[in-house]
Amino acid sequence: MLTFALTELLGTPVFDTAGSRCGKVREVALVPQEDRARVAILIVRTSAGDRMLPFGSVTSINGGIRTDAPAADWANGDGAEGMLLLGRDLLDQQVIDVFGRKVVRVNDLDLLQESVGNRPVLKVGSVDVGPRGAIRRLLKGVVPLVALRALLRQIPPRSIPWDFVDLIETDPARRVKLKISHERLARLHPADIADIVEELAPDEREAVFETLNEEVAAGALEEVEPKVQKAIVESLDSERAAEIVEEMEPDAAADLLENLPEERTSEILLEMEPQERREMVELLEFKENTAAGRMNTEYLAVNVSATVHDAIEALRHFEGGVETVSTIYLVDSHGTLAGAVPLAKVVLATPETPMLSLTQEPLISTRAGAKEKDVAELFDKYNLLTLAVVDDNKKLTGVITSDDIISLLRANL
Repeated sequence: MLTFALTELLGTPVFDTAGSRCGKVREVALVPQEDRARVAILIVRTSAGDRMLPFGSVTSINGGIRTDAPAADWANGDGAEGMLLLGRDLLDQQVIDVFGRKVVRVNDLDLLQESVGNRPVLKVGSVDVGPRGAIRRLLKGVVPLVALRALLRQIPPRSIPWDFVDLIETDPARRVKLKISHERLARLHPADIADIVEELAPDEREAVFETLNEEVAAGALEEVEPKVQKAIVESLDSERAAEIVEEMEPDAAADLLENLPEERTSEILLEMEPQERREMVELLEFKENTAAGRMNTEYLAVNVSATVHDAIEALRHFEGGVETVSTIYLVDSHGTLAGAVPLAKVVLATPETPMLSLTQEPLISTRAGAKEKDVAELFDKYNLLTLAVVDDNKKLTGVITSDDIISLLRANL
């Protein structure tokens, strides 16, 4: 299989059936709707202007591009809508390396040639993000090709397979036409997505968050630095922002909305579902540096008379975050906190075992108005994974997780 650098292909002369030179390659285009990797069209600069040569009409690449399609039949080259032009859209542009979990700049592209039915087929194989591509472009036309290739062989390649590349497109209309969805990025851990997003320019961050589904976007937003987090939400329209905020952990969502201008917070709240809106308004009433300001209102609680079987059934249907299920709380008919059972005990017990017999002692809880410093001390003293937050009547209102304490400590570093 032969390999061509995109920058070697650009400027290559094009010859028609009779062997007459018609022009030279100005651009190489993909049509992502049809094939994300296969070269579909060469845009050729001719004396009569730019023309589009379908790659299916190319008979040979070596020693120049040769075609069996008369130049008179080539379409006008002005209409490149819906195409990804490799030179214009990728060279010197930033892309996301989902394998390396970082943002990189494209220096060149490696194109792989195959043969299908005695016709060449050209596909994008990888993206060159190392010095080889930069040096090739810098010295192209300055030193003889043979000498340049000898020099490049001495430089270790640094490339990313095309399958591991996610494109960044800030224009919403082009994102749709080019079918850019960031599916590969969405498979990464939220913390990795956050690291990548923080490397991008503001309009690029917005573009990425517009294409991620709400659940993935919410997880990533929780991991982003507060300043960047605020900027992202302010850049999104209220409906989209509300969809993402609804999927966030309630305590994280409340912290975010607390840091936004009051008018912007109100706009987002109005777009939220009634139940989520009520919950968020209640959380926003608490001071940020209190236990209630840190608590999560999505927790797992069962009746004090429940068995292990009942608890496991509740666990199966629980839709909250995984970090909150390390402890299952027991409440009476009034919602009063009656006990706490570590998940490990539930897993090891028989289904008919009463949950009350598995409670850990002492039962540790904190009041909603407790200071963050006191909350952190409780976690440290009792090695807690979660801490129940109760109101003045000992009613369970939320839980604080170890993740919340880690975030608190990081903020104070």
